[in-house]
Amino acid sequence: MAVTIAQITELRAATNAGIGACKEALTASNGNMEEAVKYLREKGLAIQAKRVDKESKQGIIAAAAEPGGKAAALAEINCETDFVANTDSFKDFVKKAAGVALEGKDIAETLKDEYQMLLTKTGENVKIRRSERYVLSGTGVLSSYIHMGGKIGVLVELSCGKPETASAKEFADLAHMLCLQIAANAPKYIDAKDIPQPEVDAELEVKLAALKEQKGKLPPEQALVGIKKGMAAKFATQICLLKQPYVADDKQSVEQIVAAAAKTLGDTISVARFTRFQLGA
Repeated sequence: MAVTIAQITELRAATNAGIGACKEALTASNGNMEEAVKYLREKGLAIQAKRVDKESKQGIIAAAAEPGGKAAALAEINCETDFVANTDSFKDFVKKAAGVALEGKDIAETLKDEYQMLLTKTGENVKIRRSERYVLSGTGVLSSYIHMGGKIGVLVELSCGKPETASAKEFADLAHMLCLQIAANAPKYIDAKDIPQPEVDAELEVKLAALKEQKGKLPPEQALVGIKKGMAAKFATQICLLKQPYVADDKQSVEQIVAAAAKTLGDTISVARFTRFQLGA
């Protein structure tokens, strides 16, 4: 059958595919619009397969949270270019992906139709990279934060002892500031005790080798005990949230800020866990 301009226009509006591709799909489907969309989705998968060699380092990280704060989630979707990342269709898909992650469902399976349509529209190697979901495990608060328009995403669970603390503005403000801290300084662990010993040993080995090269030899073993302790403590300030200098006042550590908030609120406060996503990293 002859394909009309009106049919091509309708299919383009639905899929954002090119004129030639729409004409081909309509011809192959004998003018059936649903079959033509399916045809283009299948072509979208073919496009993806051809572009697997392309790096997908752009994209968006999005957050979603339940009203009442009992659950929160992050989702990262990657693409090849900033241009695609800034399109409404890509942004809408990422927002839906974060919502699906919040529900505890598999993004690829739940949004498979939307995903295939996105591949058709963009012609890029779009990847559903990862997601994380937190459900509040006790008394406390969940806080999420998206930095630089979706380049960095953070989830934090902050625990306390009393329900009234969990509902206090000061407590929510602290959780938010911890999100900012994590976004800016990228800690790997909560406290020094959480660092695996092999990681500490490897760091000390590097630092001692540099010290030996600088001095020509290492200090006596008795002096090395204190030196190693100091090196390990400095290492902790770099990769442990509580040991880091606080972003809003680097004369205090995050640990001191949390302790001060606990004293003000008359409660115990602890960081239960955190997750940090950095786009493409």
